[in-house]
Amino acid sequence: MNKLKQPYKQRPIRFMEILNHHDWKLKVYGISYENELPNPDLINHAKSVTLSKLPAISDIVYGVGYIGIHDGRDSNFVFLDWWQDENELHHHVFISPKDNPSALIEMTHTGISACVWDLKIIGFERQAWLDSVLNNPKGLPDLNSYLKSHLNGDF
Repeated sequence: MNKLKQPYKQRPIRFMEILNHHDWKLKVYGISYENELPNPDLINHAKSVTLSKLPAISDIVYGVGYIGIHDGRDSNFVFLDWWQDENELHHHVFISPKDNPSALIEMTHTGISACVWDLKIIGFERQAWLDSVLNNPKGLPDLNSYLKSHLNGDF
């Protein structure tokens, strides 16, 4: 393996809001290399681009998921994930140059999935889905409980 460009450094991962879009409810997370939250222009463009990719809600598409907005060191990385068919996570990835947040391009087809900080959110959301929906001790899926479960910290 080649020498690392830079040693690992924790980054803030912050829950920012529940975004309501038609009947969809999406948790929005921010990650930033240099700041507490991502660049506001990136946040706005990320919401616009990802919301245009949402499918229609149906018996198997529940209308809940999350958006990760990562203002990274060299580029911007955005992902949209939603839950479908009980236990399936649909994952879409978008990337733009650091200095041009409005140039987000979907990169899902390339096979790129997530970096280590993005995986922290994905892992947390998996557990929240298990605890609130698939394995809820009350015996019934609880989407409200899922939406109230948020990740915050430096990782």
